[in-house]
Amino acid sequence: MDYVFFTGLIGSIVTVLGAAWPEKLKIKAWQSVKNWLFAVGGLILLLYAVFDYLQGAPVFFVFLEALVIIASILMMIDIDDRIDMAVISVSGLGLIIWSLLLFEGLNTIFFIIGLAGIGLGYAFQMGTLRRTIALLLGSLLIAVFSYLESSWVFFWLNVFFAAFSAYYLYLGILSHRKKSLKEKVMGLLHIKK
Repeated sequence: MDYVFFTGLIGSIVTVLGAAWPEKLKIKAWQSVKNWLFAVGGLILLLYAVFDYLQGAPVFFVFLEALVIIASILMMIDIDDRIDMAVISVSGLGLIIWSLLLFEGLNTIFFIIGLAGIGLGYAFQMGTLRRTIALLLGSLLIAVFSYLESSWVFFWLNVFFAAFSAYYLYLGILSHRKKSLKEKVMGLLHIKK
């Protein structure tokens, strides 16, 4: 096992642990174990992407991890989602334009859309369905791109990341339904909170 693969493996494990870690909503973003695992995993994966690029891999994964670092900073300072969206959109647009200039085929479209989804998912407020949906869709598209590019570290990372995101989306939808049902029942019974 060489240092490049080992770096990718460690970064993937840390990031997947972040995807698996439950969110605690009553704390600040910088106090969240989940957010720290995302940020540290992203930093390690940026190193992996650079090492891998220097050995001939596509540069697209460097773009992905650069956007993850920007999104991690936004995630930790926990500012309004509208500002997050603006910063990620501008940063992502720059990386997307660069990706299009390097366009290597239709596979790149999966990468471009997945890149935007992952970036937005990192930056959106904790505990929201939109965060989970963005992470799920972004990781699925990056997994498809990784498969097509035979980048197995990023493929398996994003498969597991998508699986955990799908699990938390399911739990979020169940929670939302229970809350809506409770509000309807209370409304029918004319009970105030």
